[in-house]
Amino acid sequence: MKKNRSVTYLIGAIVLLILSFLTNVSLGSVSISISEIITGLFSGDWTKASYEQIILNYRLPKAILAILAGIGLSISGLQMQTFFRNPLAGPFVLGISSGSGLGVAILILASSALGLGMGAGINPWATVIAGTLGAGLVLVIVSLVAWRIKDSMTLLIVGLMFGSAVSAIISVLSYYSGAEALKIYTVWSMGSLGGLVWEQVFVLIFILFLGIIPMIFSIKSYNAMLLGESYARSMGINPTRLRWMMILSTGILAGSITAFCGPIAFIGIAVPHLARMIWKSVDHRILFPASAVLGATLLLVCDAIGQIPGSAQTLPINAVTSLIGAPIVISLVLKKNFSKEF
Repeated sequence: MKKNRSVTYLIGAIVLLILSFLTNVSLGSVSISISEIITGLFSGDWTKASYEQIILNYRLPKAILAILAGIGLSISGLQMQTFFRNPLAGPFVLGISSGSGLGVAILILASSALGLGMGAGINPWATVIAGTLGAGLVLVIVSLVAWRIKDSMTLLIVGLMFGSAVSAIISVLSYYSGAEALKIYTVWSMGSLGGLVWEQVFVLIFILFLGIIPMIFSIKSYNAMLLGESYARSMGINPTRLRWMMILSTGILAGSITAFCGPIAFIGIAVPHLARMIWKSVDHRILFPASAVLGATLLLVCDAIGQIPGSAQTLPINAVTSLIGAPIVISLVLKKNFSKEF
């Protein structure tokens, strides 16, 4: 009975995801009806040539990017919250997203501070590569720390401290950089789902697929970790191996998303709690797909809210996710649901 209810909820969430996707694609400076979008996508018959360009070259990649980012961040957050048994753990905790930000900061801010003049002329691919290298560097450092430190909570604290150190380095670079470079980095740090071409979207799909593979092979291990490392060991689970799988998965997922989209707050923290609350389950065979669908839907909704009707301007996605995600986390804290989940 409980399984049937979970499947029903999941089907309902997928339907809501599809509706959110169509609504997101229809909104913008030019409103395009959902029926027009469906007809155009399936038949290739558009009433206006401009609609085809708007949908295929801008809105569709942006909506798909929102789905990918929502899935990746939500899965990362769920893995970290379960492994660390900490309700406030998220993709930013291990400093991987901060490392991605540092890579972009070095590219944009340091080049300006050194007088290299790379500011406005930086290729989008260069930003992605810099962010990926920064995340990869942090992932290597975290892996080395994990090899020395066996305690999970200590690793959590080290990740937080590393994120603070990275923020300090970025602040120094910002102080010495030019106004134009500082503006470019500030806009990137606000997060954005637009501006990507199809080639970048396909690359991100491939990277996220690689990041999800370690999670798929660890679902049973995460269920055992709910009762602590000692219980997991008694069930034949190797917590050290799971730790490496978690670091690899969250590093690839959170690092690549931050590199492509900039930092996006609260999705990784809030969505896993929403999934537990709605599905009333701690089984990760249910929570992983539930969190993925909810994360994609929530980010699509946030992006739709950020659209300013009748204007080409959009609000920074980070601002919208924070305005929605922060109250969710606060309400969960006030209801003290965390103690029941962990």
